[in-house]
Amino acid sequence: MGTTYAIKYTPSRSDHTPEQVQQQVDQLLQEINQEMSTYIQDSEISLINQNQSDDWIDLSPRLFKVVKAAKTVYLLSEGAFDVTVGPLVNLWGFGPDGTQALPEEAQIEQAKQSVGFEKILLDEESQRMKKTRSGIYLDLSAIAKGFGVDEVGDLLVGLEINSYMVDIGGEVKTKGTKKGQLWKIGIETPDDRSRTIKKILRLSDMAMATSGSYRNFFESGGKRFSHTIDPKTGHPVEHQLVSVTVLTPTSCMEADAFATALMVLGPRAGMTFVNKIGVAAYFIYGTENRESTDLVEAASPRLKSLYPDSFAKMRTDISSGILN
Repeated sequence: MGTTYAIKYTPSRSDHTPEQVQQQVDQLLQEINQEMSTYIQDSEISLINQNQSDDWIDLSPRLFKVVKAAKTVYLLSEGAFDVTVGPLVNLWGFGPDGTQALPEEAQIEQAKQSVGFEKILLDEESQRMKKTRSGIYLDLSAIAKGFGVDEVGDLLVGLEINSYMVDIGGEVKTKGTKKGQLWKIGIETPDDRSRTIKKILRLSDMAMATSGSYRNFFESGGKRFSHTIDPKTGHPVEHQLVSVTVLTPTSCMEADAFATALMVLGPRAGMTFVNKIGVAAYFIYGTENRESTDLVEAASPRLKSLYPDSFAKMRTDISSGILN
């Protein structure tokens, strides 16, 4: 997954030593990586991306689960979250090749022809997928880490470890408590120069994912280009949202995907979206004054109801003073 992980847990009835737990976690994550990483040439997803036929393709159970979940969020977000965005991600240099350069508009329009989840058919009974046109390239980077967190959590429960905190690249899931206290999880200040903590939440039986535009980008001609690509325009997003955190009660995979959808939508449309579906989200965004470095915070009503002490005084209306 191109990142690190950390696990903390409270000793339970499990007879497994920390070394044995780590061995099983490492094995699980290696298997998921081999299924879902576009950076591994012979991974399951890479072989699917190389397959340009219109035949039905059998998927492993885990991969099918992730692709199916991706379709659900695609439909809910009306295309803001789209794992078929891969051709555009690669074109802008944010994929495995990593050659970042400004593409021509004709190249963007050409890549967009292979983008759109509606160009994929899923057969749930046989767990297969089918491409309806050539050039389709799946990029699961915005959902696979969250899925990995969920799978590790399930593994720990299977080992009779019922109080844990799992963190894979900043995507987090908690269960139970740490010696009777809620797990303390930090949300980073959106700053590409430091890793300071903006806010600390106390969680139990919750998943949390954060997406941001402040670290993965490139600059050209004095302009910054975010790694977050809008599947509809084919261009990196240009709104003022710099960080968004999503919390869900069960699925880190879901939180991961929603966070990416919100980064595509931007603060105003993003708040409208989370209010519609009842998701807890924390937005950090800039003002329309591009000369200002001040950041504004906002919290969805659902988040404020979950954590009134932390977010009660925070705005929920994002209707003015921003771009998009």
